[in-house]
Amino acid sequence: MTKLVHVIPHTHWDREWYFTTSRSKVYLLKDLGDVLDNLEKNSGYDRFVLDGQSSLIEDYLTWRPEDKSRIKQLVIDGKLILGPWYTQTDQFVISGESIVRNLQYGIDIADTLGGHMNIGYVPDSFGQESSMPQIYRGFGIHDTMFWRGVSDEDSHYNEFIWQGEDGTKVNVYQIPFGYYIGGIINEQHLATLMKEEPFASLVKRSKTNHIMFPNGFDQAPPRKDLPNIIEKLNTLNPKFHFVVSSIQEYVDAVKKEQPKLNVLSGELTNGKNMRIHKSIYSSRSDLKKMNTQIQFYLTNVLEPVLTIGEHYGVKYPKEAIHHLWKLMFENAAHDSIGSCVSDTTNEDIYMRYKKVRDISTNLVEITLRQVAVQIKKPKQYDVTLTLFNTLPYKRSQIVQAIVYVPDLNFSLVNRNDRKIPFVIERAVDESEYILAQTIRLDPSKNFYVPTHVYKATISINVKDLPSMGYEQLYIKKDHKTNERLTKAVQNSIENEFFKLTVERDGSLTIYDKEVQRIYTKQAVLEENGDDGDSFNYSPPRNDLILYSTQQKHTVNISQSSLVSNITIKFDFKVPKTLAERQQKKLTTKMPVIMHIRLSKGSRIINFSIDIDNRSPLDHRLCVDFATGISSKVSFADLQFGTIQRPVYRTKEMALWKKSKENWNEKPITIDTCQSFAALSNDQQTVAVLPQGVREYEIIGDKYSIIRLTLFRSYGMMGKTDLLYRPGRASGEKVIATPAAELNKKLSFSFGLYIKETNFEQAKVTQIAKTFNSPIQPYEYADFLNGRLIFKLDDVEQQLADQGSILCTSGDLTLSVLKKAHHRSGYIARFYNGSVANQETVRLCFAKKPARVEVVDLLEHKLKALPLNDKSVMLSGIGHAKFISIYFEY
Repeated sequence: MTKLVHVIPHTHWDREWYFTTSRSKVYLLKDLGDVLDNLEKNSGYDRFVLDGQSSLIEDYLTWRPEDKSRIKQLVIDGKLILGPWYTQTDQFVISGESIVRNLQYGIDIADTLGGHMNIGYVPDSFGQESSMPQIYRGFGIHDTMFWRGVSDEDSHYNEFIWQGEDGTKVNVYQIPFGYYIGGIINEQHLATLMKEEPFASLVKRSKTNHIMFPNGFDQAPPRKDLPNIIEKLNTLNPKFHFVVSSIQEYVDAVKKEQPKLNVLSGELTNGKNMRIHKSIYSSRSDLKKMNTQIQFYLTNVLEPVLTIGEHYGVKYPKEAIHHLWKLMFENAAHDSIGSCVSDTTNEDIYMRYKKVRDISTNLVEITLRQVAVQIKKPKQYDVTLTLFNTLPYKRSQIVQAIVYVPDLNFSLVNRNDRKIPFVIERAVDESEYILAQTIRLDPSKNFYVPTHVYKATISINVKDLPSMGYEQLYIKKDHKTNERLTKAVQNSIENEFFKLTVERDGSLTIYDKEVQRIYTKQAVLEENGDDGDSFNYSPPRNDLILYSTQQKHTVNISQSSLVSNITIKFDFKVPKTLAERQQKKLTTKMPVIMHIRLSKGSRIINFSIDIDNRSPLDHRLCVDFATGISSKVSFADLQFGTIQRPVYRTKEMALWKKSKENWNEKPITIDTCQSFAALSNDQQTVAVLPQGVREYEIIGDKYSIIRLTLFRSYGMMGKTDLLYRPGRASGEKVIATPAAELNKKLSFSFGLYIKETNFEQAKVTQIAKTFNSPIQPYEYADFLNGRLIFKLDDVEQQLADQGSILCTSGDLTLSVLKKAHHRSGYIARFYNGSVANQETVRLCFAKKPARVEVVDLLEHKLKALPLNDKSVMLSGIGHAKFISIYFEY
């Protein structure tokens, strides 16, 4: 029977890689212009897939708006195929909210021009994350097409069913030999083309009589003679019939034959037949840190703050948020977030992060201010401190804030004049600067101007801060109730739960008071060489591993009733180069300072580590936590839930050892997470909560040590013959990346959470969400109103000194609270972070909504939810499931 070969004209267009976005946009003008001409004038050239990303058409129309009507007609005619993505996103380092918005924006842009391709097309992302089936189905997408992550041993066929972590299934149509195999066609071999590799294997792997033949390449122009080539192919290959087609037409044709498909489950990260760059999660660790912090900030702080603000009359800046997310999508593209790009391109990536950071923090600041100044203030207080909670439950914890005070002898009180305990950690006199900034728009108005102003960092013992809301406190002058940090001579600190002791070798011992369990050899720094490149970490063939327990160090301890701190300064000496490492030479200083903080009432131990990395090259620094939990699996969160990963890939490693020459990458177990990586058994759970690089590995003879990568450095974009990735270079081996050596001062933060229960009872997902959603303090006083924070007019004070817009009870985790994408109301998205339990949550509103609905990811109504006394119940939400709620007033 004749097989139908679907020739699919396309381009894979990285917006940036070894080149910058500016360069690719210039070339896009030429190449996409040629595509439009081809589709309009070249008879037989009837389809073109624009790489599944609508940002390209947006880039083009920004500079050639006159072509909009041409493009719209071609899209309507089914010739030019757009979307569904905005950019070709990474799936592992990027947050679930970023992935969801990426599809929302990509679909929007395509639909305004005539429609989007309803297939999850990801030709080059480095593996497939197991939340994706559920995300796709949330958009009404039932089919996906990708290249990387599935080997010939996982599936013997291109067509199969993929079941995600939550159980959702989608149809997969793999392009197992890459999106580029038909991009360069040797016209001398047209008669034998389908008998040669990779096409011969492509035919064998097809379950039906339909073969996908992708005709395109990276940044490649359309092949104008394609109709003539297809005519020749049809003449020379009587067993095949070649037609110009599209991905949708190919998928529809395969479905029509109703093949019986096998099921693959979970995340797809097999690197046998194609590279997935398993340790790219730590490339350009400085930029990975920015991505982590900004993603957390946008969804955990900015969007809920803006929602709270609109509840109290502050207009939601919707277009500004669209602008921020689009910048993040540009950085989320698989090469961009992977940092497997040139130094010049990384400069652009940094600038986009900086812009998002600067705009988002200022949006939060002005929104908090506009709410805080509306709160009624007793006349006896001149300075207020308003605390904002962006989570849907009450919070009691230690909050750090920077305040400007007229005297260091002061108290913090609430509306009932109840004294709030706090500690002054440090203070500096800034009277001259601050008082020179005050601006009086109305000179006749009398307001308090102190004679001195001190900038103080304080830690406050906050109790029952209202859910998704605020409480206002007041600074009471000339009434000292605060405490100061004091130096300690002992080598330990403690709170209700733990005693932390610095041992003679510089390691930490943690004593859990509740169950009298001792954890030794904690927070051990591990430094080793990195012979890798921008795509992969790879150990040198002759490595030298150094530990903080081998280094000279000094210890300083300060303590109070609320917070206590340990500072350990390590005098690391390390090799400067890989050559010196091979020779075991320690010629270079790398000072490291470890800060450890323990707060009253907290089971999270806070760490921040400062590294002076101005001299060493090509190396990696990790921190190890010996949990004592012998494990076969680790626990980590993915976009919307928790996944259990093997600590050692037994099957894959056995196959790799038998035929290493047939593998593109060694099947290592260096993995990534969204906000935690943990080991757990029936009695105990230990979790690391990274706020920088989110790469971890479980190591040790019993697989009981969590190793968190802090940073790694390298000097080339691509290198050949790595220990973990043999053969050709990924990327360009002639492009040096000296900035990726990170020869500067670095800082990374994370938390350690220990709970003497199993994983389910430890509630790690909620703990991590709280850890990454800091309470937002906002101080206001008339003397601060000026250049320091900009001058604004006075407003009527009408709000109560406490407020809450909604609350939840139950074990679902809030993913985001935000303004709806197109409608006038709001979206609250929740997910189940447990590993087995079905979960329930009650969502309570401060004022009764006009409607509450369950919606899909396009935010279209699925069903109405009945209100019961201003609350709705969300029940039966299974493992790794999410649910989106729309409400409006």
